[in-house]
This record gives sequence, structure tokens and C-alpha cells, in this order.
Amino acid sequence: MATKQATKEIGLFEAIQQFCQDKSLDRELVLGVIRDSLLTAYRKKVGLEAENDDRCQVEFGQENKNEIVVSVAKDVVAEKSENPLEISLEEAKKIDPHAEIGGRVRVFEKPQDLSRVLSSQAKQMVFQRLRDMEKELLFQEYKSKEGELTHGYFQRWKKDIMSIDLGKVEGIMLKKDQNPGEKYRQGDRLKAIISRVEIRPREPMPVITLSRASGDFVKKLFEMEIPEVYDGIVEIRDVARIPSYRTKVVVTTSKSDVDPVGACVGMKGVRIQAIVRELGNERIDIVLHSDEPSVFIANAISPAKPVEVHVDKKRGDALVIVPDESLSLAIGINGSNVKLVSQLSGFKIDIKTVSQYNQELASPEAREKLDRLFNAQQEAMEGAEEDSEGSDEDDSDYTPLSEIPGLTPRIVGLLEAGGIKNVETLLEFSPEELSAIGGIGRTTADQILRLLRESIEWVEEG
Repeated sequence: MATKQATKEIGLFEAIQQFCQDKSLDRELVLGVIRDSLLTAYRKKVGLEAENDDRCQVEFGQENKNEIVVSVAKDVVAEKSENPLEISLEEAKKIDPHAEIGGRVRVFEKPQDLSRVLSSQAKQMVFQRLRDMEKELLFQEYKSKEGELTHGYFQRWKKDIMSIDLGKVEGIMLKKDQNPGEKYRQGDRLKAIISRVEIRPREPMPVITLSRASGDFVKKLFEMEIPEVYDGIVEIRDVARIPSYRTKVVVTTSKSDVDPVGACVGMKGVRIQAIVRELGNERIDIVLHSDEPSVFIANAISPAKPVEVHVDKKRGDALVIVPDESLSLAIGINGSNVKLVSQLSGFKIDIKTVSQYNQELASPEAREKLDRLFNAQQEAMEGAEEDSEGSDEDDSDYTPLSEIPGLTPRIVGLLEAGGIKNVETLLEFSPEELSAIGGIGRTTADQILRLLRESIEWVEEG
């Protein structure tokens, strides 16, 4: 009957126990790694290549599993052999008195032989596989958190890259993911979103990339600070951002009794101020969503309040007319406001003041530019005009609108579409009635009537 010789690798087990505690690894999984590593090392030692060969076995003692027993089944031969898988009959009978030539005897490693295996190749395999296990577990844990808000502590700068302690692992924040102008000292607490988690062959741990500059970061802050957003009552449709300058958040709701803008701002702005402070006093505009481009652009150009907004869906252009004193508000610092509106709407935005718009109406070159801007609308009006040809033969006694100097074909088309076919009919309209025609706002209506007054020669009957 074979007897078992075992050894306690106390130093190894103490190290493994501490490793499991520090890295939050399961002890049973770690012991499995040790078993597999010992088998691999021992098979190589005795010349066994096939992994499914059960000649080699590794077992752990029952008491706290703090004993390692390695054994190999050797073939019994008549004489002493140099083959590590063979044992002489004489040596075999010392282990098992019933051993016979041609049979097998399981030989248990002596303590000193086992120590040599553990201290070299097996130990290296164990700790390498444990590091790989830790790396994979951390990757799976943080990969499931991509897009979520987290917090950490600033550690140090590596050139332009921030190193942030997340507890179990360090994250990095590239320059493009940082808020310009923010300064940190070691140990400062900060919030960020986990934007990307990946495994790189040469890195010992997963690479976790954080961001404070993305629109998703702002969205997560809204979810954290505003219950209606977290509960889905108020939906964030889009976010456009220039970090440290301005952010525009587009909101909407399906509930008629909820004001989505007011819910985000809060009483006296208390809700939005918490987010503004987190972003280093970055300006945040809450924009009410609309499916109508002209209405949406008018909402998004806030804090400026436009007089008129004209869009050309075919060309993707939009003209926004604002009061003279609101031009700087509409454009924003370094053009930030108009850039964000363009990004949100998908239209190329051209901003003009009321004075600039009126001046352009009086300039032939500018009128031609305006005609190109609204080419799609112009073509539609011309088509409607062609359809109505033949029905206006009785209008020969009236003065055509094209006779008014400075009146562009686009404006003529809009007036005719509104039922105004000639100058005589136009004279009967007030500014309020003109501005009610589609595509003509109050500013354009006043300009049309000014051009009309300047072109009419009044004749007194006497």
C-alpha cells in the first residue's frame, strides 16, 4: 500500500492568502491556479507532455488545505532506470509490497524535491497566472461600468495625462478628456465617466480611460442631480458641449403637466447650479426640443431672443435675425453659442442683426445672396406661380409686385403664395396682416411696406 509524504509550503500559502485579500480574489480559484501550475511544471520535469495524462496528480491536504501533495505513477521494471517514469522492482516494493514488474506504483515527491519545483518554475507560473486572473476580473468589472459615473482621487501628472486612483486600479484621463483650466492637487476628489476599458498586452492592468469633457459626463450629472431626468420623466435628447465654455442640453417630456426646462433649472436655479459648480462655472443652457427646425433653432440660440428664423432644409442653411443689441449674445464667446446651435440642429447658421438684414434687402448683391440662401423655398414658390399661370390674365390692369424696386423674387413669391398678387392689393395690407403670412416676420413686413412707400408715386385727383 502506497504511503503519502507531504510538505507544508507555509511561505507560499501565506503569500497566497495575503494576495487573495489584497486583490479580492477567491481562494478556491487561486488554489486551482496553483494546482494547474504545479501539474504543468511537474509534467515537464518528468517528461510528460500530454495534459490529459493522469500519471501526475496534485492534491491539497484537508486541514485548511494548507498541504500540497504531488505524486506520479511510475512503471515497475526489473532494474534501476534513468527514466523518471520508471522505478525498479526493489524500490517499488518499499512503497508497495505487492508491486510487480509491469505494474505501476504511485510515488509521492519528497519534501525537498517538491520545494525545488515550487521555488522555481512553478512559483513563476502561479503568480503570473494570478496576475492574469486579477487583470481579467478587473477588466470584466469595469467593462460593465462603461458610460457610468465614478469618482476617484487625483494622483499625479504623466506629461499631459492625469492618473486617478479608483481604488482597485488606476484610471487615466487624456488631455482631450480633461476640462481646460481645471487644476488638481494630489488627493483631490473628482467625478468622471468611464469612457473606455480595454486590455493591452504590455500593460499589467486594464487601461481605464476617464472623461470630464464629454457630453455624456454632463448627462450623467443631470441624472444624478435631477430626479425627473433619472426617472425618465424628462428626457435628454442631445448634448452639445465646448468644455469650460458652454454646454447646451436639449430636453423634452411626454407629460403635458411637466415643464422640462423648469425641472432642470429648479427653484431659483438651485438644481442647475450644483452641476455648474461641478463643471467649474461652465455656462449651461437648457433647450426645449422641437421637431420644427426654425422653432428649435430659435430655442437653441438662447440667451439671445431672435426676431425671425428662416431655414432652408434642402441646403441645410438657416438665417437667424436678432436685435442689434443681442448679436454678441447670439454668437457667444469665440463663437461658442452659434457653434453649439449648429451642432445640435445640423444647420449652417448665419446670424444677422435687424439693421444688417434691412441693409441687405436694399443691396442688389445682398438680395442675390439671400435668394441663394432660400433657393429651395424660391423654387417651390416659382412652381406655384407656374401652376397659376393662365388664371391671372385679368390682372393686366394691375401693377405686378416685381415693379417695386428692392423687392426680391423670394419675397414676391411669399406674397403671392399669401394671396397678394399685385401692388394694389399690397396697399390694403397692414404690417400685422403681412407678418402673418408664412415666411414673413414683422421685420420683413415693415421693410416691404417701406420699399412700397418709397416706390409709389401718389397722384392727386382734382
